[in-house]
Amino acid sequence: MDVITQGDKERLQSRMNELIANRSKLSERIADARALGDLKENAEYHAAREQQGLEEAEIRRLEERLATAQVVSEDQ
Repeated sequence: MDVITQGDKERLQSRMNELIANRSKLSERIADARALGDLKENAEYHAAREQQGLEEAEIRRLEERLATAQVVSEDQ
């Protein structure tokens, strides 16, 4: 279990919301890169897919941390 302050919780939630909001931008980036042609040699496509994977992993990590965290007051 993780012990965090209310401020920490808000920062984590904010970061997770940013990542979730970025999903559509990444999907568009992948679609645009896919339209460029051959995926084997398409660095833009592979970079976008890698970024998508990293961000999805971070979202899952933040969701888990927020779900299991115990919020304490600043003075504790």
